[in-house]
Amino acid sequence: MLKNSLAVLFAAAVLGVSLAAPIRTGAQATPAPQVTLPPYQSLTPVRVLGMIRRVFRARRPPPAYETYTMVRTQYTNYAAEPGASPYPDPLGSYTTHYWVRNLDRAALTRRIYRDDAEGPPSFDRPALNEATDPGPPTADVFAAAPVSQHINPQSYVPTPEPSSEPLKTIGSVIAIGESDYDVPQMTVERNLLHLVLRPRRDPERNVLRQIWVDKKSYELRRIIAHDRLFTGDEGIFPVTFTYTLGYLSGQLVVTHLHGIVEPRVESNGTQTVYGGDGATVDFDFTDITFPSSLPGWYFNPREYGQHLAEVPD
Repeated sequence: MLKNSLAVLFAAAVLGVSLAAPIRTGAQATPAPQVTLPPYQSLTPVRVLGMIRRVFRARRPPPAYETYTMVRTQYTNYAAEPGASPYPDPLGSYTTHYWVRNLDRAALTRRIYRDDAEGPPSFDRPALNEATDPGPPTADVFAAAPVSQHINPQSYVPTPEPSSEPLKTIGSVIAIGESDYDVPQMTVERNLLHLVLRPRRDPERNVLRQIWVDKKSYELRRIIAHDRLFTGDEGIFPVTFTYTLGYLSGQLVVTHLHGIVEPRVESNGTQTVYGGDGATVDFDFTDITFPSSLPGWYFNPREYGQHLAEVPD
């Protein structure tokens, strides 16, 4: 995530024929898995996590194209009185339309201004844990964060996500692979399992901290994860993101992110508190659709000038 050049840009409508109706908020019913999944009572917590990841991967990669609207609401670092809720920050809050090619996360974007006026086309690659706005809604929530910050996230072309085989049962065992996390705690909360995760290595890359899943289908319902705020002048600060999740055409989608900037622990053990605007921020992802195709020039900013009359709104 990135600090806004206008105020504080906090970073870590749709064209075409949609394959499904837009999703706005909340989780939708998901199709039942095609195999019989083992009950959580028969598994260790680490194997439960492996089943969750395996169920998630069975429906990846996401559709080729994705469109959505991102509404970002940022708050200032001051309030009417100590302890009161901070004031909204209108300069650091905005709405943006996205048209994304998921193969490489290339995206045409348009900022929405007052009275629904739209800005010129702009190129972006939305991502988690990068110096840009988070996204897209179908982001790979199990992916490791980058080893180091990309100086220009827009120019970095990510490796395409490999296709996964459907869940298959071999005898009575489903292979889950090695875990990047230990699971020191797993509890039942009505219809959900709540797993507390601890990275086995490199906590800056393995960013999941807590997850909630359906206790029968192992479908993700909520996530708490680590992210980063790239401020430029003040350095990098840790961020805690809470993900609200839903499902659209069988795909997990993020419908809301609530972010809180945490103090940075320095090498000598002292803490540095972030003092700028945007210490609390919310992102809403609405009007999500998966069109069957989008024009190729959407993903080449050098061609935008030739297609100004065709820019979507």
